[in-house]
Amino acid sequence: MRVLHVDDEPDVREIVKLSLELDEDLAVICCSSAQEALDTLAQWRPDVILLDAMMPGMDGPAMLVYLRQSSEFCTIPVVFLTALTQRRDIDLFYSLGAKGVIEKPFDVMTLADQVRRHLHA
Repeated sequence: MRVLHVDDEPDVREIVKLSLELDEDLAVICCSSAQEALDTLAQWRPDVILLDAMMPGMDGPAMLVYLRQSSEFCTIPVVFLTALTQRRDIDLFYSLGAKGVIEKPFDVMTLADQVRRHLHA
């Protein structure tokens, strides 16, 4: 499974990459911004996008809206990996088309399983 992770925090990107790569069946590319992720999508098609909500420039919800309006990327599942987990935030993410929400801080040992569970829900 190919995972595109988008987060502006370098430490979070590193931890997520290490965590997901504990699973041999996952290939991970990390991006530091929505724009970098969109550039990456032009060349590398993931099975899921793991997306932070709060980022400078285009934030996670804005990126998801862009993806859902794109005929090329509208079917890629998006799971938010975020500290924004109040009911109104989660409701917003789902209303925009998110497949799931994983709360930060997350369990490094179970992150890959959490991503899979959201994809198969």
